[in-house]
Amino acid sequence: MNPIPTKVLILGGYGTFGGRLAQLLAGDARVTLLIAGRSLAQAQTFCDRLAPGACRSALRFDRDGDALAQIQAVNPSLVVDATGPFQCYGDDPYRIIKACLVHGIDYLDLADGSDFVKSVAQFDREARERGVIILSGVSSFPVLTAAVLRRLAHGLATLDTITGGIAPSPYAGVGVNVIRAIASYSGKRLALVRGGQPSFGIAMTESLRYTICPPGRLPLRNIRFSLVDVPDLQVLPELWPQLESVWMGAGPVPEILHRMLNGLAWLVRLRLLPSLLPFSSLIHQVSNRVRWGEHRGGMFVAITGTDVRGVPVTRSWHLLAEGDDGPLIPSMACQAIIERCLAGRRPAAGARAATADLELEDYEALFARRTIYSGMRTSDPAAATQPLYQRILGDAWDALPAPLRAMHSCASPQVAAGQADVLRGRHPLARLVAFVIGFPAAGHQVPVQVAFTPGAGGERWTRTFASRSFTSFQSAGRGTSAHLLRERFGPLTFDLALVVEGAKLCLVVRRWLLWGLPLPLLLAPGGDSYETVIDDRFHFHVEIRHRLIGLIVGYRGWLEIRPRADAAVLAETGIDCPTRALP
Repeated sequence: MNPIPTKVLILGGYGTFGGRLAQLLAGDARVTLLIAGRSLAQAQTFCDRLAPGACRSALRFDRDGDALAQIQAVNPSLVVDATGPFQCYGDDPYRIIKACLVHGIDYLDLADGSDFVKSVAQFDREARERGVIILSGVSSFPVLTAAVLRRLAHGLATLDTITGGIAPSPYAGVGVNVIRAIASYSGKRLALVRGGQPSFGIAMTESLRYTICPPGRLPLRNIRFSLVDVPDLQVLPELWPQLESVWMGAGPVPEILHRMLNGLAWLVRLRLLPSLLPFSSLIHQVSNRVRWGEHRGGMFVAITGTDVRGVPVTRSWHLLAEGDDGPLIPSMACQAIIERCLAGRRPAAGARAATADLELEDYEALFARRTIYSGMRTSDPAAATQPLYQRILGDAWDALPAPLRAMHSCASPQVAAGQADVLRGRHPLARLVAFVIGFPAAGHQVPVQVAFTPGAGGERWTRTFASRSFTSFQSAGRGTSAHLLRERFGPLTFDLALVVEGAKLCLVVRRWLLWGLPLPLLLAPGGDSYETVIDDRFHFHVEIRHRLIGLIVGYRGWLEIRPRADAAVLAETGIDCPTRALP
C-alpha cells in the first residue's frame, strides 16, 4: 500500500463537510480527489466549481450499497467518510471501515456520534496487523478539543472539569445530515461524566451562556450553548480518567431558533414526542432561511484544575473565525492529517479516535492561512493581581507597545498630563448630552490631565481638560459582559471590547445600559476610539457620536505619566485616597 494518499475518495464529497474538505485540498497538485455521492450530476457540478490544482473526478457512490465492490472499483489510497448522520447508520454502521480493511486502504471520518467513534477501537488489532490507518472523529470534536486540552492542561497537577462549545455563523449553512443527527438525539440521554462518575445529560435541554473572546479580538456576542452528542463526552474521560465532569455544547444563532429547538427537545424529554427526526427537513429549511447577525463563528474550551501547589486554576481557549473561514474548521483535521501523510509523516497504523494524532500547532499553521484567530486566558491568584487592562487582554497584553502598557499599569494612583484638541457636536441634543456628562468644551491644544485611581473592583479615571473635569469608573465585565471593559458614566454604562490592531488599542462598544437596564445596541453611541504610540509617546483619539444626532464630542492628543503623584498633585486633581473603597 502506498503510504502517501495521492488518491483521496471523499464520500459525501459535495456535502457540507466533505465539500469543505475538497475545497481545502483542491489547490494541492499532489492529490487526486474523487468526489463521491449518490448523485453523479451533483458531484460533477461540484468538481467543476473547485479551484484549479488537484486532479478531480466525480463518481456515484451509495454507502448503503456494496461498499466493498464500489471501493475496489476506484482503488483509492484513502477513504474519507463525510456523510452521516453517524448516529443513524443502522445495523452495520462500520461497513465502510470493514471494506477499507479488506482492501488495505486507509480511512478517516468526520463522525460526530460519541458511540460510533468510541467503538471504532474494536478494529484496532486488525488494522495494526494490516498496517492500515482507521481514524474516527477527525473533526473539531474531539481532535481539536483534545489538542487544545493538552495545551491548557500543561503544567497542571490535576484537570478537573472540561466545558466546551462551538458557535457557527448563522450564514455558515447547515447540512441536512447535521440536522438529522441533532434531531435524532434531542431530548434523549447522552452518556457523560458528572461528579467523577458515569452519568447522563439530556441533549438540547441543558444550556449555559458563554462569551467567546480571543485576547485582543472583537468578541462574539454572549451566546447560549446547549448540550449536544459529540465524541468528547466519552473519549476525553478515557484520556483524563480523573475528570470530574465533561460538558460540550453548540450555540446556533439566531437565539430565537435555538430556543425553539430547546422547546421541542423538552417535548421529547417529557415523552410528548417520540423523536424530532421526522421534523429534521423542516428544521433544516428554517435554519437555513431564518438567519441574521454577524457573519462570524467561534469555539471555546474551558477547564478548571489545580497547579502543582494545589492552587485552583481556570483556563480557557477561544477561537474566532471571520466570514466563510469558520465553516472550514471541522474539515481541517482531515486536511492536516492528509498533509502530514504527503510530507511523509503518516500516523501509526491502528483503529482509534484521532484524539492524539494532531497537536494544536498543526491547527495553528492552518489557521494562519485564514482569518481565524485563537488565544488563551488564565484566571488564578497571580492573574487577579494584574492591572485591569492586562487581565482583560490576557495574552494580547504583551503585544501592546510599551507606552500603552505603562499607561495602564498603575498599581497605585498616578497622573498623566499632556495636551488635546477638542471638538463638540452642534446638534442641541449632542450639546445636552455633553453638558450632562461633563465633556470638555471645544479648544485647541487644551491642557489635559488624567488621574488614575485603582481601588476595589476597578479604576476611577478623572479627566481634566483645562478647568473642566469628568469622571468614569472602569472595571472588568462579568456574566454576559465577560472579557469586556465596563465603563460607567453616571447612569450610563458601556461595555467595551479591547481590540489590538497592530500598535493600536481600539475600544469598541458591544453593550450599553441605562441604570443597569440593557439598551438596543443599534441605538448605542459609537465612533472611532483608540490609543496608540507616535514618536514613543502615548496618544489617544476618542470620538463619541450617535447616528441620530451626529458628533457629541471628540478629543485627541497625547499624555505622559508624571514621575510622582505627590500629595499636592493628588489634591489638585481630586484623586481619592487609594485605600478608600470604590463603587
